[in-house]
Amino acid sequence: MIIKHQDKEPDIDGSAYIAPNAMVCGNVKIGMNVRIMFGAQIIAESSPVEIGDNCIVLENAVIRGTHNLPVSIGKNCLIGPNSHIAGCTIEDNVFIATGVSVFHGALIKKGAEVRVNGVVHLKTTVPENRIIPINWIAVGNPMKMFPPEKHSEIWEIQKSLNFPELVYGLKRTRDNSSLMPDVCKTMSERLSGHLNDTIIDEK
Repeated sequence: MIIKHQDKEPDIDGSAYIAPNAMVCGNVKIGMNVRIMFGAQIIAESSPVEIGDNCIVLENAVIRGTHNLPVSIGKNCLIGPNSHIAGCTIEDNVFIATGVSVFHGALIKKGAEVRVNGVVHLKTTVPENRIIPINWIAVGNPMKMFPPEKHSEIWEIQKSLNFPELVYGLKRTRDNSSLMPDVCKTMSERLSGHLNDTIIDEK
């Protein structure tokens, strides 16, 4: 399904393939020989998404350009099934395995590999040709890597990166129960732009 969002239509090269139940929404540019497979969702909410030539986006991956945080994916990248990519930059020749999450403001440099269920946290830079092991978490710049059970060490780095401020424009000055109403209000306002979306092509 191809959707016009906020008066912007996807720009899809004629050699690309979009599966019948995949969805491409808004200011999205898709390069030559790209394959967007079944159930994948590519959404330019309020920032553009660009996918370079010869990329593969596999089943049920979600790629989302968010508030002031576009997505740029270089050439010859594979985005694995059930992965989640938001507001980040991925350079050429990167492998993103099944179930990987790459968060806002992250940069994955050329030739890097994030293995199954790996996480690249916000504002993290993964150097060229580095490998993030299965289930491990990369955080910070310079990047450090941790197994998932090292939550306290991860949080020591992640806390100062201030996820609510970067993503929602809200400072983490209060507990979660008082923050969440403002998070949901902010997201509701941003997502209200979809009320006027238009389906251009439903295959």
